[in-house]
Amino acid sequence: MSDAQDKELRALQAALAAEHAAVYGYGVVGGRIGEQRRTEARTAYDAHRARRDALVRDVKDVGGTPVAAAAGYALPFPVPDAAAAVRLAAELEMRVAGVYADLVRSSTGERRRSAAEAMREAAVRSVRWSGESVAFPGLAERSGTAQGGPAPAP
Repeated sequence: MSDAQDKELRALQAALAAEHAAVYGYGVVGGRIGEQRRTEARTAYDAHRARRDALVRDVKDVGGTPVAAAAGYALPFPVPDAAAAVRLAAELEMRVAGVYADLVRSSTGERRRSAAEAMREAAVRSVRWSGESVAFPGLAERSGTAQGGPAPAP
């Protein structure tokens, strides 16, 4: 495997791990979100499940073994109510956008286009949840280590 292929596989695996975390996180969001935003949460949950399933196929297509979901994930903050659920949804989306930015940088062709679309979708959902936006979603927060969502629980 070439260095470029290895880099792309690592980025695919990070995106897959982020989608696993987002699916878990939206399970928490769905349990706490208010009725008026429940459909929005369900739509996002379904979108992350679909992206996760596509990434499993992509990892296999490049010869990798897809990273498995953790049994549980540590949330970035307590989520006792609907307001915290909205903040968690926004945080999940911003983290996912960041991981997809890495995949955009590491891929080419159709995979790059798909990653850019996923990054855009996550950034738009983050803005919808938070009411705030950033100039370059997924890039500003990438100065540290890659984070794709809640950390796996110990």
